[in-house]
Amino acid sequence: MVMDISGVPQPFVARRYLNILPECRPSEIMDARTMFQVLHSLTEDNIAFFRQNPSETGRRFIDAFTRIQEHAQSLEPTMNNFAKVYHIFDFDEKTPANGYRSLMKVVRSCVLHIIHKSRYVAANRRSIFFRSSHNCTEIEAYCSALTQLRALSYFAQKLLTTNSHGNLFFEEEKGLSEEFVKEYCSMHKGCFYGRCLGFQFTPSIRPFLQTISIGLVSFGENFRKHESGIGVAASSLFTSGKYVIDPELRGSEFERITQNLDVNFWKSFWNITETEILASLASIASTQVKVNKGLSVPPNSFELPLATDPNLTVTVTPPVAHSGPGAVQMRLLSYVLREGQDSEELNSFMKVEGQLNLDLRLKTKIFPRSSCLLIHFHGGGFVAQTSKSHEPYLKTWTCDLDMPILSVDYSLAPEAPFPRALEECFFAYCWAVKNCHLLGSTGEKICLAGDSAGGNLCITVSMRAAAYGVRIPDGVMAAYPATLLQATASPSRLLTLMDPLLPLSVLSKCLSAYAGIGGTQTLDKKHATLSTVGLVRRDTALLFRDLRLGASALLNSLLDSGRNQKNPETVRKSVSETALSEETLANRQQTLKSKTCQNFGKHLIQDTCSPLMTPKEPKEELPVTASDRRKHSVTFFLEEENEQESADPPGKGNTTTNSSTSLTTLAFPEGFEPLRSTEGFADMTFQTSPIVRNPFMSPLLAPDEMLLGLPRLHIVACALDPMLDDSVMFAKRLRNLGKPVELCVVEDLPHGFLSLSQLSRDTKDAAGVCIEQIRKVIAAKDTPVPTRKHRKLERIIVTEPSKTPESPAQKDVGA
Repeated sequence: MVMDISGVPQPFVARRYLNILPECRPSEIMDARTMFQVLHSLTEDNIAFFRQNPSETGRRFIDAFTRIQEHAQSLEPTMNNFAKVYHIFDFDEKTPANGYRSLMKVVRSCVLHIIHKSRYVAANRRSIFFRSSHNCTEIEAYCSALTQLRALSYFAQKLLTTNSHGNLFFEEEKGLSEEFVKEYCSMHKGCFYGRCLGFQFTPSIRPFLQTISIGLVSFGENFRKHESGIGVAASSLFTSGKYVIDPELRGSEFERITQNLDVNFWKSFWNITETEILASLASIASTQVKVNKGLSVPPNSFELPLATDPNLTVTVTPPVAHSGPGAVQMRLLSYVLREGQDSEELNSFMKVEGQLNLDLRLKTKIFPRSSCLLIHFHGGGFVAQTSKSHEPYLKTWTCDLDMPILSVDYSLAPEAPFPRALEECFFAYCWAVKNCHLLGSTGEKICLAGDSAGGNLCITVSMRAAAYGVRIPDGVMAAYPATLLQATASPSRLLTLMDPLLPLSVLSKCLSAYAGIGGTQTLDKKHATLSTVGLVRRDTALLFRDLRLGASALLNSLLDSGRNQKNPETVRKSVSETALSEETLANRQQTLKSKTCQNFGKHLIQDTCSPLMTPKEPKEELPVTASDRRKHSVTFFLEEENEQESADPPGKGNTTTNSSTSLTTLAFPEGFEPLRSTEGFADMTFQTSPIVRNPFMSPLLAPDEMLLGLPRLHIVACALDPMLDDSVMFAKRLRNLGKPVELCVVEDLPHGFLSLSQLSRDTKDAAGVCIEQIRKVIAAKDTPVPTRKHRKLERIIVTEPSKTPESPAQKDVGA
């Protein structure tokens, strides 16, 4: 059982880190002490006041403030003790960032919000205009959030005492990682998506997060009715009102969607920005560029000179994984028209699009080729979005950096899993190196840039270029990259419990789709073959029908609400008030323990929940479990061997997974239990697959000899991003190898802030940090990088140089 560190003098810090502790930062501890003292004073004052009020609302206030005091009493020493070991896991003294800091920062933010709400209650509780029920619900919501954060702090404490020194990730495949997955399945998450949505982020971004969450739950309600397109958007517009006025309903629906809907839903939702209407609006609001060409490069092999000996060449073959040879899609953006960008050779690669690709209205001057070229790989969890979704900030980049940008539209999972995207991005990179003169650049400096999944591809493409022996990029700018695509527990990944853009269940679906495992369903062929224009045309006929039905539904809901106004208790009977009441909470904690056991596998039911079961009962239920779980479960990297083991009866080949140390849930201190989900448990089976350990999929696991071939790397991470530890650990590993690496961490912004760069000043400033890192790559002096050949890769080397004359740009590339 995990001990509460608040009751132990000189806790785990003294046991493991006493010999390396520097002088503690009293300012941080004093700030926490003062904060909790203020919280205790406010809660005591409010409790004393509402004890004089015998109403039901007053009892709820007392119950909520009492539980807040209990949680604060445990969290204060926890925060103080974590503050003593923060520095051990930082990248360096100038970059104080790691998952432990982030988790405690979220706790601090939640406490500060409770202080703010408590002060408001104390100042206005005697007013006749004081909305007691509304404010009580607010306090209860943040109390629920603090309860779950306390549970995460216990898990972070266990990670700290179990992991090796300085390591943020749990090294074993199961153990704590498996425990976290199971706790995530059962823990209540709706409180973080209702009234408390985005409380940890900067205030300027919270309205947009609320808009996204409302759109998501409305989209999810109508997704199965219309598949995609305008039909869903029209229906969602009229059903979104109830989620605006009832945050608790929005939170519970958000939790249900993240746990139950498959990856195809997320593909459709994230691709909303690809529709012609939204894309046109974004294009109007963004920087205007002269060149915006969609390119389709045919799958033809070509030669590239070796970096070590330009007289030798290597053959670059087209991508063939999963679907065979196919054209690679790209997009060329340039703020001004440069030499080569209007050539007939480049125009031969153009693909037909609905908008004008080249602005000729002010074509009065053709600028010379730029000395630099930026190659971009977009994010989207490997399953969604294209270069059009990232056009707004890319247009700003091509203007501010004064260089052309080539953005690659690689094939997406689950239709094209690993390594198809890597093959296409590497092919596009090599093609750009060979044909940079067509893209408006001399190719003297080539930089790779990408965010999230695109950051992963930037790193792996550079690794593959080094393995092939061709020219590697001069540098990489990776924004919040995923470097470990494996279900491994870390303190920053605990934030997936509350992150509205990157919940753990959604993350697992995307990574499983990219790995090509987990039984991901694909869309119907009829809908999969439809383009965006086709979806618009198909759904236009349904628009008026949806408007009529939506208006009718809205009218009925208004009439129903009008009838319910006669009974105020019925109107305010929201999900949160019911869930947070004392009686319901007690009943939930009593009943959900058995439900938790029922969702942790049939062998656990036999061992822990029902020891009196006869051996015949599992055999009768086993066929149903094996089939149903493959259809509805959210799995972490299923493989055939593990599927076969799970189908075997207990005692046949899976005895090692029945140990109580690896399969029991995290034991919390006596008297404390986190809130459990009322939306059903996400059946996330923790299993591993060798493919996720491939270094070209998880570069953090790559051997040293492969990482030594990487170019200069600039990483921009988010302090509150669940993927923060991926960036910190990868940067630390490159630094230990002597590689040039720089880590910049932006505060108070969510994962994917580049796609929100046009919405607030904070995200715009963070996007400016990415621009500065790209400028550092361009301004850096050339440093020789050792070219290493990986033994597992086969290369075709032509000993005789090509007899065809090379252009000056090609000579520069070979040099």
